Amino acid sequence: MEAQIDFANQSVAHIMTTRVVTVEMDETLSRVKKLFQTFKIHHVLVVEDGKLVGILSDRDLLRAVSPYVGTLSETPRDLATLSKRVHQIMSHHPITVGVLATLQEAALVMIKEGVSCLPVVSADKRLLGVITWKDLLKGFLNFVP
Repeated sequence: MEAQIDFANQSVAHIMTTRVVTVEMDETLSRVKKLFQTFKIHHVLVVEDGKLVGILSDRDLLRAVSPYVGTLSETPRDLATLSKRVHQIMSHHPITVGVLATLQEAALVMIKEGVSCLPVVSADKRLLGVITWKDLLKGFLNFVP
């Protein structure tokens, strides 16, 4: 049990990912779709001047893009959905944690807010990294003797 307590009290900085895929607010959904496919990720963080302004998930993208894109039934109208801009569909008020938050605090926020990732930001909203539920599980498994 002691190992779990020590792990839970570690800072998110110990396991957060610092190499984060980011986009700007005017990026097209077509480009974001390619980023999801290329990097096998589920979220892109939206930044402006290095500060976090939003988040876009693969589920947000699926809801915004026509399901006929890439099929035989595709029309110009379907393709036009890929021209939408990130700011049109992103979450404008992402749930975040600070770099000093503990892993337990981050896990509790994820559960309470129903989110699968948390951007880690400085006091002035500068993006420092991201922590996902998978990061928490991997960190826990690596920590337990």
